[in-house]
Amino acid sequence: MKQESGRSLIEIIGVLAIGAVISVAAVKMYGQIRATQTRTIVSSELEQLAKNIKLLTGARGSYAGLSVDYLVKAGALKSTTALIGGEGWSVTPSFDEKSFSINLVDLSSGECEYFAIKKQPWATTVLINGAESNGTSNCFSTNTNQVSFIVE
Repeated sequence: MKQESGRSLIEIIGVLAIGAVISVAAVKMYGQIRATQTRTIVSSELEQLAKNIKLLTGARGSYAGLSVDYLVKAGALKSTTALIGGEGWSVTPSFDEKSFSINLVDLSSGECEYFAIKKQPWATTVLINGAESNGTSNCFSTNTNQVSFIVE
Protein backbone atom coordinates (compact mmCIF):
# COMPACT_ATOMS: atom_id res chain seq x y z
CA MET A 1 0.00 0.00 0.00
CA LYS A 2 1.26 3.44 -0.94
CA GLN A 3 1.92 5.84 1.97
CA GLU A 4 0.76 9.43 1.29
CA SER A 5 2.33 12.36 3.05
CA GLY A 6 0.78 15.74 3.37
CA ARG A 7 -1.07 18.07 5.63
CA SER A 8 -4.67 17.97 6.61
CA LEU A 9 -7.03 20.82 5.96
CA ILE A 10 -7.28 21.52 9.72
CA GLU A 11 -3.51 21.97 9.98
CA ILE A 12 -3.45 24.39 7.06
CA ILE A 13 -6.33 26.44 8.51
CA GLY A 14 -4.52 26.53 11.87
CA VAL A 15 -1.35 27.89 10.27
CA LEU A 16 -3.35 30.53 8.36
CA ALA A 17 -5.17 31.57 11.55
CA ILE A 18 -1.88 32.01 13.41
CA GLY A 19 -0.53 34.04 10.50
CA ALA A 20 -3.62 36.26 10.53
CA VAL A 21 -3.29 36.95 14.27
CA ILE A 22 0.39 37.85 13.87
CA SER A 23 -0.43 40.14 10.92
CA VAL A 24 -3.14 41.99 12.86
CA ALA A 25 -0.78 42.47 15.81
CA ALA A 26 1.97 43.77 13.51
CA VAL A 27 -0.36 46.29 11.85
CA LYS A 28 -1.58 47.53 15.22
CA MET A 29 1.98 47.86 16.52
CA TYR A 30 2.99 49.75 13.37
CA GLY A 31 0.16 52.23 13.97
CA GLN A 32 1.28 52.85 17.53
CA ILE A 33 4.92 53.29 16.51
CA ARG A 34 3.92 55.69 13.74
CA ALA A 35 1.76 57.78 16.11
CA THR A 36 4.58 58.00 18.66
CA GLN A 37 7.06 59.00 15.98
CA THR A 38 4.70 61.68 14.64
CA ARG A 39 4.25 63.15 18.12
CA THR A 40 8.02 63.17 18.69
CA ILE A 41 8.60 64.96 15.38
CA VAL A 42 5.88 67.52 16.15
CA SER A 43 7.36 68.13 19.59
CA SER A 44 10.75 68.81 18.00
CA GLU A 45 9.20 71.11 15.38
CA LEU A 46 7.32 73.04 18.08
CA GLU A 47 10.57 73.52 20.00
CA GLN A 48 12.27 74.79 16.84
CA LEU A 49 9.32 77.11 16.16
CA ALA A 50 9.60 78.59 19.66
CA LYS A 51 13.33 79.18 19.14
CA ASN A 52 12.68 80.78 15.75
CA ILE A 53 10.08 83.10 17.26
CA LYS A 54 12.50 84.17 19.99
CA LEU A 55 15.23 84.85 17.43
CA LEU A 56 12.87 86.67 15.10
CA THR A 57 11.35 88.97 17.69
CA GLY A 58 14.16 89.05 20.26
CA ALA A 59 15.61 92.33 19.01
CA ARG A 60 12.27 94.09 19.50
CA GLY A 61 11.83 92.87 23.09
CA SER A 62 8.13 92.36 22.38
CA TYR A 63 5.98 89.72 20.71
CA ALA A 64 3.51 92.29 19.39
CA GLY A 65 1.90 91.36 16.06
CA LEU A 66 2.87 87.72 16.32
CA SER A 67 0.67 85.34 14.28
CA VAL A 68 0.95 82.31 12.03
CA ASP A 69 0.69 84.53 8.93
CA TYR A 70 3.47 86.79 10.25
CA LEU A 71 5.71 83.75 10.84
CA VAL A 72 5.09 82.44 7.32
CA LYS A 73 5.92 85.83 5.79
CA ALA A 74 9.06 86.10 7.94
CA GLY A 75 10.19 82.62 6.88
CA ALA A 76 9.95 80.99 10.33
CA LEU A 77 7.20 78.64 9.05
CA LYS A 78 6.88 76.97 5.65
CA SER A 79 3.08 77.24 5.53
CA THR A 80 0.01 77.91 7.64
CA THR A 81 -0.73 74.18 7.81
CA ALA A 82 -1.01 72.89 11.37
CA LEU A 83 1.80 70.67 12.60
CA ILE A 84 -0.74 68.37 14.28
CA GLY A 85 -4.48 68.57 14.96
CA GLY A 86 -6.90 70.94 13.29
CA GLU A 87 -6.29 73.89 11.02
CA GLY A 88 -7.52 76.46 13.57
CA TRP A 89 -4.16 76.54 15.38
CA SER A 90 -2.56 79.85 16.30
CA VAL A 91 0.47 81.62 17.67
CA THR A 92 -0.46 84.63 19.78
CA PRO A 93 1.32 87.12 22.03
CA SER A 94 0.23 87.57 25.65
CA PHE A 95 -1.58 90.72 26.76
CA ASP A 96 1.65 92.31 28.02
CA GLU A 97 3.46 91.04 24.88
CA LYS A 98 6.31 89.61 27.02
CA SER A 99 5.41 85.99 26.23
CA PHE A 100 3.58 84.07 23.53
CA SER A 101 1.56 80.90 23.17
CA ILE A 102 1.44 78.19 20.54
CA ASN A 103 -2.14 76.88 20.51
CA LEU A 104 -3.01 73.52 18.97
CA VAL A 105 -6.67 72.58 18.45
CA ASP A 106 -8.74 69.52 17.56
CA LEU A 107 -6.21 67.07 19.00
CA SER A 108 -7.11 63.44 19.55
CA SER A 109 -7.17 62.00 23.04
CA GLY A 110 -3.83 60.25 22.43
CA GLU A 111 -2.15 63.40 21.13
CA CYS A 112 -3.49 65.38 24.08
CA GLU A 113 -2.29 62.73 26.56
CA TYR A 114 1.18 62.82 25.00
CA PHE A 115 1.57 66.57 25.57
CA ALA A 116 -0.05 66.36 29.01
CA ILE A 117 2.39 63.73 30.23
CA LYS A 118 5.59 64.59 28.37
CA LYS A 119 7.11 67.78 29.79
CA GLN A 120 8.22 70.20 27.10
CA PRO A 121 11.38 71.87 28.49
CA TRP A 122 11.10 74.81 26.10
CA ALA A 123 7.59 75.77 27.31
CA THR A 124 7.10 77.65 30.55
CA THR A 125 3.54 76.37 31.01
CA VAL A 126 1.34 73.86 29.20
CA LEU A 127 -2.44 74.35 29.26
CA ILE A 128 -4.64 71.36 28.44
CA ASN A 129 -8.19 72.43 27.57
CA GLY A 130 -7.66 75.67 29.51
CA ALA A 131 -6.26 74.09 32.71
CA GLU A 132 -2.60 73.94 33.65
CA SER A 133 -1.06 70.53 33.17
CA ASN A 134 0.80 69.33 36.27
CA GLY A 135 1.32 65.77 35.13
CA THR A 136 -2.43 65.17 35.23
CA SER A 137 -4.60 64.78 32.18
CA ASN A 138 -7.47 67.11 31.41
CA CYS A 139 -7.99 65.52 28.00
CA PHE A 140 -11.38 64.74 26.51
CA SER A 141 -12.11 61.39 24.88
CA THR A 142 -13.13 63.18 21.66
CA ASN A 143 -11.00 64.93 19.04
CA THR A 144 -11.75 68.38 20.47
CA ASN A 145 -8.75 68.83 22.75
CA GLN A 146 -6.79 72.07 22.88
CA VAL A 147 -3.20 72.38 24.05
CA SER A 148 -1.44 75.72 24.57
CA PHE A 149 2.28 76.06 25.15
CA ILE A 150 3.16 79.31 26.93
CA VAL A 151 6.73 80.49 26.23
CA GLU A 152 8.37 83.43 28.00
